[in-house]
Amino acid sequence: MLTRVAVLAFDQIAPFELGVLCEVFGTDRSVDGFPLYDFALCSVDGRPVQTRSGFMVTPHADLKPLRTADLVAVPAHPVTTDVPPEAIAALTEAAERGAWILSVCSGAFALGQAGLLDGRRCTTHWKYADQLAKAFPSAEVVPDALYVHDGRVITSAGTAAGIDACLHLVRQEHGATFANKLARRMVVPPHRAGGQAQFIEAPVAEMANCDTIQPLLEWLLTHLDEPLTVDDLAHRSHMAPRTFARRFRAETGASPHDWLTHQRVLFARRLLEETDLPIEQVAVRAGFGDGATLRHHFSKRAGTTPQNYRQTFRG
Repeated sequence: MLTRVAVLAFDQIAPFELGVLCEVFGTDRSVDGFPLYDFALCSVDGRPVQTRSGFMVTPHADLKPLRTADLVAVPAHPVTTDVPPEAIAALTEAAERGAWILSVCSGAFALGQAGLLDGRRCTTHWKYADQLAKAFPSAEVVPDALYVHDGRVITSAGTAAGIDACLHLVRQEHGATFANKLARRMVVPPHRAGGQAQFIEAPVAEMANCDTIQPLLEWLLTHLDEPLTVDDLAHRSHMAPRTFARRFRAETGASPHDWLTHQRVLFARRLLEETDLPIEQVAVRAGFGDGATLRHHFSKRAGTTPQNYRQTFRG
């Protein structure tokens, strides 16, 4: 059971990423029925560290809480940070005794220096993905993921993706009910669509592009159950099919088919979590048509069958 959380802060720590961890694990919401964590912000020597924004952060302790923590989390810090040997030893010991290890954004580089990414799938902010892969060639870097869960190690992409990773861990430890309730409390979605690719190809979309694709995306989310082809979507967008496909990928980072399939899987997950609909009805409501097609796409993207997913995450 996850009860003790230690966050390891290095100099020039990113305040937003630190804030995500403090918000999820360091805020007392027990009066509303949420788990209460024994939360400790730590630095190597217990002294204050400076954030990227210039202000100082005073930790609760030195590395001692890492010895008993159920979760050790590392927020973003400069990728050039030379992690002290005592911090590497603390991270390694925590991993060896089975604690969860979670990094946000460039915090993955500290995990890499501790050898915790060797032989694992991992991710970081897309800006640093190539650098992470070169620095730690034994790791399998997944550059377009919002977060990656491999064993007891969870790594996330930049900034807001840390929220996705934290909610995923809450779901693993406390179930879907708590994760969904916490997401609503934080006013964020419990499942966020897409990966980093949508941000890599179009980090700031031009207004003209938003005007062409965004209305279609919003329409699609309310018509997932309809049989739709690329020609249908191109016609609705008043484009030739090839032009539409190129524009769609440029703005979303995915093909129309992949994007639509992903949204349908996400909707199927919601139906499996929140309703008692039979699998066949879930398939129809989510736009897959039949249970066999749903199982094929769901297993490919979620790594499990719809039935097993429902058994694991329902309530």
